[in-house]
This record gives sequence, C-alpha cells and structure tokens, in this order.
Amino acid sequence: MKVIKIDKKDWVGGLEKSRSAYRLVGPFKENGKQFPVFKELDKGQEPDLTTLNTVISPKSIVFPQSEVMFEYTTDEKSEDCNLLKRPEKNYSPCAVIGIRPYDAAAFLLVQKNFDTPDYRDPYWCDAYEACTFIGMAINNPDNTDFSTSTKSGPFDESGLDVLLVDMKDHFLAKVITDKGDAYLKAAGWTAKVDTDAAIKQIDEMKNKAEVKIASKISFDNIEKKSIMELYEADFWEDVAFACINCGTCTYLCPTCWCFDIQDENHGKSGKRFKNWDGCMFPLFTHHSSGHNPRGIKVMRVRQRFMHKLKYFLDKYEDGIMCVGCGRCTRFCPVNIDIRNVCKLMNS
Repeated sequence: MKVIKIDKKDWVGGLEKSRSAYRLVGPFKENGKQFPVFKELDKGQEPDLTTLNTVISPKSIVFPQSEVMFEYTTDEKSEDCNLLKRPEKNYSPCAVIGIRPYDAAAFLLVQKNFDTPDYRDPYWCDAYEACTFIGMAINNPDNTDFSTSTKSGPFDESGLDVLLVDMKDHFLAKVITDKGDAYLKAAGWTAKVDTDAAIKQIDEMKNKAEVKIASKISFDNIEKKSIMELYEADFWEDVAFACINCGTCTYLCPTCWCFDIQDENHGKSGKRFKNWDGCMFPLFTHHSSGHNPRGIKVMRVRQRFMHKLKYFLDKYEDGIMCVGCGRCTRFCPVNIDIRNVCKLMNS
C-alpha cells in the first residue's frame, strides 16, 4: 500500500496526460443545469468535485439507461439475414474520476446479479471491467447519508481502485489496487509521501466524517424474520399511501438493476434494446394475458422494500441491497423514507 500526493496545481495537467491511455468519465455540470451528471469528459472538461453528489447515480456508466443489445436484418439478400449481431462498443480503459465511495460500492452489489457462476451479462461485465474507479472521500456527509449502516461509508474503499482525500491545497491518493496504481502513473502523479503518517491522517479524517453521520438503520431483526411475516405485515398500506409510483427512487438508486427488452423495426432492419425499468411501474409485471400479479400500488411498494431489505439479504447473506446514499429519500416527491420503512420492518 502507498499514498501519493497530488498538488492541485498539477491536477488538470495530470488528467489531460492520462487521456493518452484512458477515457475519462466524471461528474460534470452542463451549462444551465443545476446538478452535475456522470458523463464522458471531452478534452478540457474537468470532473466537478465540488458537488457532494449527483442526483442520478453513476450506474449508467456500465448500465446505460438504453443500450442496443443486437442489430438484425430480415433481408434475405444479406449474409447476416436473421442473425442477431452485437454492435461494436468502446470498451477501452476508462477512468471514473470523483465517484463517491458508496456509489462505487454499489457496483459490487449489482455485480452479484450480472456476473454469476451460471450467467455473465457481457454488456455490464465488459463495461465494468474496463473501468478504474478513482473515488473522492466525503469529508462532510449530508443529513440523508446513512452509508455507515450498510457496510459502506464516506471513506469506503471496497469498490475503489484509488481513494482521493481532499486536503485543501492537495489530494492524498491512497492506492488500493494495481489498476489504480497504473492510472496514477499514466497521469504522472508519482510523488510519494510517508505512508504511515498519511494513513494515520486519512484514518483520522475518516473517523471525523463517520461521526457526522447521525442517521442509522439496523436490519438484524429483518434477517431473523420469515419472508411471510414481513410480507403480511400490517404497515404496508400506510407506507404506500402517499406513493405516486413515479419511479424516482428506482431510477436514482445506484443498486436498482431492473430492465426491459424491446425491439424496434425499420423496414427489414431492426435493433433490440435493453432499457431501464422499475418495480414501481404498473406495466413492469403486466402479463400479455392481461393479468398483473402486482396490479395495485401497495403490492409494488412492498416489492421494492422487500427486495432491497429482505429478499437480497436472504439470498446473498451479505447485507441489504442499499449503500445508504440517501438519494431515494432526498428526492422522493412525497417524502417516503427508506430508513423509516427499514425501522418498521426491523421492529
């Protein structure tokens, strides 16, 4: 393990130097936009490290909101007639700059679904494996952050290759993986500091940041309860009462992975798309027969929280399907709070 010092006067130059080997992705605020979003950075564009977090999570880096899976033709004169062909896509090395630790940790939870011993989603996996995650520690968490309760935290290293810590006039870059080390070298950031002293300083800042997180949740009793005990609980009607099924919580969540597949035809050619979908939408479970097993709102609300806080917990035995980023609470238009629902389920 080593720690590199990056003077802020060398920051932009290092980013530009690294472009010779990496595509750069980071939070960027377009002109006229209130919040930054994660996007591929054009030459001269810098990641916005001043905003605490993006509204939309960076999951779209490897799981785009809409992605072409196959292209096809039904033209019998074509040698590719009736063949599904995966389109070419750029999977060259990509450095994700300024991702927050809990967002990087979210990829590890989603990986449990897309990269398994029995099935590997090549679209998600190829994009994820191309990424090097350069995370930015959170010195001052906001009031909806409860990441320390979800095996993550403001200085969590679990999904990162490098952890950057803002020291006002410079960054301390804690090297976590070989991928992270390779990126720092490509950027020309190689000034080592005393490792023990730097780690001690980082740990002190980590402890101060974690103390600032007053919001806590517990799911120890959820783990002990049976599925049917929670499924038939009498509080779901109250939880769902205000919900308008807008889907904000699912689209902003870094660990939601649901998608739909659709074909678009134009004459004799067409494309098959993978599009984000969500359990909060009535059409998500609507069968072609007309039957809908989750046809009313309370069923959909229950499904969302049962999946996050119970089904995932039971299946993987590795915590809940949540990293505590607080997006769903902060931006829910009717103030439904996953922390309160977790408390009801855990009581």
